[in-house]
Amino acid sequence: MRIGIYGYGNLGKGVEKGIALNPDLELVGVFTRRDPASVKTVTGAPVYSVDQVADFENQIDVMILCGGSATDLPEMTPSLARLFNVVDSFDTHARIPEHFANVDKAAFQTGHTALISGGWDPGLFSLARLYMNAVLPEGRDYTFWGRGVSQGHSDAIRRIPGVKDARQYTVPVAEAVAQVRAGKQPELTTREKHLRECYVVAEEGADLALIEKTIKEMPNYFADYDTTVTFVTQEELTRDHGALPHGGEVIRSGKTSAENSHVLSFSLKLDSNPEFTGSVLLACARAVAKMHGREIFGCHTMFDVAPADLSPLSPEELRKKLL
Repeated sequence: MRIGIYGYGNLGKGVEKGIALNPDLELVGVFTRRDPASVKTVTGAPVYSVDQVADFENQIDVMILCGGSATDLPEMTPSLARLFNVVDSFDTHARIPEHFANVDKAAFQTGHTALISGGWDPGLFSLARLYMNAVLPEGRDYTFWGRGVSQGHSDAIRRIPGVKDARQYTVPVAEAVAQVRAGKQPELTTREKHLRECYVVAEEGADLALIEKTIKEMPNYFADYDTTVTFVTQEELTRDHGALPHGGEVIRSGKTSAENSHVLSFSLKLDSNPEFTGSVLLACARAVAKMHGREIFGCHTMFDVAPADLSPLSPEELRKKLL
């Protein structure tokens, strides 16, 4: 399957590395808003300007969109879904229904297949919640993220005027996690489940108080959390916060009778958030190509994908090796 990468930040590089591990996938090229001559890819893949993307309409089976959810993907995904089958990692949970509707309309208009909000949350964690709710209808869900760097939240901070660079860590509240794992089913507010730690490099002369205020009041990102903002130098950020680890856990606590309770969990511990997310997007791209071949058009999420479509193995191999 011929893959294109649209956007070449950390996630784009993660997708590129993942393609090398999937023999059924081939990278056609990387598309960037920067000067293509200034971009050196990890594997030596060709780089093109985004202005050239329409020239590749019939040369790419699935385009993987590696922009940010704050401002990029709401515009990118519907636009490119008119030209290609697409996959994105849109992760602003509150805006997923709106984004889905926009992409669905665009993809249907030109007979393309799209999958939005691929990755691990939304994505694999969403599937875990679905499976757990299906088998334990009487119960309660809890999702904890981190401790790790959120690419989407870090990107949102970097879009603030006066910010040169930033890293944002999502940190579970240990006491809350312990209560849930013990099956106690506590009532927890958003603020009681996670903390947010922001490390920010400000541009020279920037209003630090205004940057901090803007971060802490940002809806959908920081307004509902206890958030700390620490200003550091670029050297400190690179030295102390250069890696991109992440992880988390989905837990459902429930009952099958008055006597018997159960705790189900699905957890991840990731050395590299973008590389892992890129690998999930590649599995989603494989599924999108298969679905498009069956003339299943419009927008979809991982809820709509048959598990076998994510795998390069045949149904016979899956039954033999994994069932």
